[in-house]
Amino acid sequence: MNTVHVKASREYDVRIGSGLLTTLGSSIPRKVQKVCIVSETNVWPLYGDAASKSITEAGYEVISFVFPAGEASKCGATYLELVNFLAENRLTRSDLIVALGGGVVGDLTGFAAATFLRGIQFIQVPTTLLAAVDSSVGGKTAIDLPAGKNLCGAFYQPSLVLCDIDTLNTLPEDIFRDGCAEVIKYGVLYDPALFAHLKEHGLSFDREAVITRCVELKRDVVAEDEFDTGARMRLNLGHTIGHGVEARSNFILSHGKSVAIGMAIVVRSASDPATRDAILEVLDIFGLPKDTNCTAEELYTSALSDKKRTGGTVNLIVPRAIGDCAIVPTPVEEVKAFIEKGL
Repeated sequence: MNTVHVKASREYDVRIGSGLLTTLGSSIPRKVQKVCIVSETNVWPLYGDAASKSITEAGYEVISFVFPAGEASKCGATYLELVNFLAENRLTRSDLIVALGGGVVGDLTGFAAATFLRGIQFIQVPTTLLAAVDSSVGGKTAIDLPAGKNLCGAFYQPSLVLCDIDTLNTLPEDIFRDGCAEVIKYGVLYDPALFAHLKEHGLSFDREAVITRCVELKRDVVAEDEFDTGARMRLNLGHTIGHGVEARSNFILSHGKSVAIGMAIVVRSASDPATRDAILEVLDIFGLPKDTNCTAEELYTSALSDKKRTGGTVNLIVPRAIGDCAIVPTPVEEVKAFIEKGL
């Protein structure tokens, strides 16, 4: 097991290793009486019993809230159902919520934890690669609005992240591949050695080591810029355009694949040929898409709703070399031409 300590407004550990789900109950603070596990319909049948057993054997009362799997559930209606469920079951500020699942579960649960009773502690138990390396760490919580993805949320750090890499064994390869887009992103942004390891090993990369390295990199970013006003914006590589691709597909196309397309558009538009070709090659190695049927106009319209837009400027993240990416404030009137060049 590897442990990464995150220093933020709430300090916490990220534990990464095999068989950690059985330690969930023993990881809960003793003052807690009631625990609500939040999960979704794909994950709960696989890991709900194991999580519940670990918690009940540790002496806590367990309730569960399970919602339909999919991005469409990360919405205001499900959020209200969840916080009303917590209220009806009389959870108090000394109780705890567990997010058992991927990014949708973690984002929704974290936002509920941040707002219910003005803040209740929660634990992230990511069961997808994407959640393990990215969304479970750093305290970004959110739900989607009809106008755009993640537009309603809060910065709210978990009390613990428990990443049992054994849960990745039940992921369909396509979903595992989806999380690889975020892993590649970390190599492009910060770590040529990580990027080289991914290029050499493809989908057979060392899971525990790579997840640990991605979490270390995100820890460093969060410590420097917890509230996403500067350096943390780099983590948006591929996302401003990728979110548009995702939304235009009505979320049929997954987040990771959309981010891969977003990265490809950015590097074709603005990176030097060597950097562009290296990134496109690794996307090919992992079987990730690089193209979309969306028009520049459609993606431009979506980019105008990006949460990182500041007035008349959209911050685009552009790789200058592997491990060196720039935040490029781009006037909104230039964004469409930027996208067109990369399509």
